[in-house]
Amino acid sequence: MRGNAVHNANMKAENSNPREATALARVAEAAREVQAASAAIEARFIAVGERQASALELARLTAAVQELEDARLALAVVIDDGHR
Repeated sequence: MRGNAVHNANMKAENSNPREATALARVAEAAREVQAASAAIEARFIAVGERQASALELARLTAAVQELEDARLALAVVIDDGHR
C-alpha cells in the first residue's frame, strides 16, 4: 500500500515538475535503502542472536539515513523554489 502511495506521488510530480519528480524519486530511493539497511541489521539480531550490529552494517545505515535527510532537504528546496 505504501509503495503505491509513493508511486502515485511520483506520477503526480512527474506531471507537474521534472525537478520535483527527480527529487521525490531520490527521497523514495533513500527511504528504501534505510529500510533495507535496517532489515539487514534486524535479520542479524534475529538469525544470529547477536547483541550488536557490525561496523559495516551500522555505517550502511548511517549513510542511508544521511542520504535520506539530504534528499528530503533537496526536495524541500525544489518545492520551495516552485512556489516562488
